[in-house]
Amino acid sequence: MQEPWVEKYRPKTLDEVVGNPQVVSRLQAVVRGASLPHLLLSGPPGCGKTTMILCLARQVLGEEWFSQAVLELNASDDRGIEVIRSKVKTFAQQKLSLPSGKQKIIILDEADSMTEGAQQALRRTMEIYATSTRFALACNTPSKIIEPIQSRCAVVRMRRLEDSEIAQRLEQILKLENVSWEPSGLEAIVFTADGDMRNALNNAQATVCGFGKLSQENVFKVCDQPHPILVKEILQNALDQNVNKSNEILCSLWNKGYSALDIVQTLFRIARSHEMDEQLRLQVMKAVGKTHMKVMEGCSSLIQLTALTGILSRASESTIS
Repeated sequence: MQEPWVEKYRPKTLDEVVGNPQVVSRLQAVVRGASLPHLLLSGPPGCGKTTMILCLARQVLGEEWFSQAVLELNASDDRGIEVIRSKVKTFAQQKLSLPSGKQKIIILDEADSMTEGAQQALRRTMEIYATSTRFALACNTPSKIIEPIQSRCAVVRMRRLEDSEIAQRLEQILKLENVSWEPSGLEAIVFTADGDMRNALNNAQATVCGFGKLSQENVFKVCDQPHPILVKEILQNALDQNVNKSNEILCSLWNKGYSALDIVQTLFRIARSHEMDEQLRLQVMKAVGKTHMKVMEGCSSLIQLTALTGILSRASESTIS
């Protein structure tokens, strides 16, 4: 069975990490320095939080000690207080003859999924074993981490990867895999990924395994997202006050089974780069944002979407006049 590209091409050192150059340089300074602090890395999925922590641990401890002195847990699965008391505390208590100045490292992925009781137990464990163990937490929403833990950690905030960064790395991997691709196919992968490197690699591998070639048509068959060209036509027709045509395309997407959330999220990303007056862009983004909020609150219906096309048409008309 073919190895997932996400694991096959996972960086081993910080120099190989793509994106967030300021964060990479900050962690490289930690590697060069004498002391490793507790870390809390936050950011959207697929931006490289866990990978950076693993690279950091490998470079700080070296390959010789990496397997023995690192404990990695996914807190979304093991998130109760018993896990902290058993696995985490037991590992922290272990005696290892590490080189001078080195500490064991405990990595907790998806730490924002931990219960408050587990976080309180973790806070106490961080206090007791601070001299021998360092904790590295990765989360999507740092506000869900209790303040006592945040105050004990060096907080590192990460952003989504740039489209150019994903495209460059993906092109390198496609060449290594000896895969044929079209530029439009690469653009489609970057569009569907929306700054998520893991998503980009998984979608690319699925497309290549399924069709043998990376083309725009094949990508959208695999990813099954509303085609951006059709969504762009919805937006353009609405802005041209051709609401009937806009709604016709919209209904065709709805009848194909795409949810309101799929359509609104794609429309938002199209609107960000669509050529229009900045004042109009402001009105469009505001209208799409409000619709997105209503959809997230449960008003996921065709009525919300068709109302949006009317709002966009009216916004365009008022801007022109």
